[in-house]
Order: sequence, then C-alpha cells, then structure tokens
Amino acid sequence: PQHLPFDLIDYLELVDWSGRAIRDDKRGAIKESLPGILQRLGLPSKDWLDTCCHIERRFGRAIGPVAKVSELCESLHLNWMHGIRNCRRLYPQTG
Repeated sequence: PQHLPFDLIDYLELVDWSGRAIRDDKRGAIKESLPGILQRLGLPSKDWLDTCCHIERRFGRAIGPVAKVSELCESLHLNWMHGIRNCRRLYPQTG
C-alpha cells in the first residue's frame, strides 16, 4: 500500500521480529524456536502478497483450507462460496 514506507512482507517480518523480542512471559510473545509467520502458515511470500493485493476480487466471505470453508458453507446452509478455487490453490496441502 502507498501509505506504508515498506513492502507488506517487510512489515510482516517486522511484526514477527517484534513478537520475538517481547519477553516470553508477556502476552504476544513469539518463541524464538518458531519458524517465521509465512512458513508457519505454509504460504510462499509471493502467494501471500498476491492474495493480499487481490483479496476482495478472489475471495468471498472466507479464506482458508477448503475443509474449513466447506464447514462454514454448511453452517450457513450454502452450496457454494466465492473463492473456493483460490482457497484450494492457496492451501494445497489441506485439500
């Protein structure tokens, strides 16, 4: 975005670094032993950035593993939800 003086990926890394700098006994602390945020989510940085830039066009009410989005569809009594194909592409390891 134009209002940030750096890329989104750099911002996410800054937030991740800040969480690791907080003392372990404080809320919001991230253990040093945990992998980076995008690695923990199983998302390549290029895919994440592309998703963020086109989120409104590519997804409807939900983003996540297809099984979770399908559960949401059932709970809302829907047969289909916009963006399910993109969920499948973004989260291939989960369905």
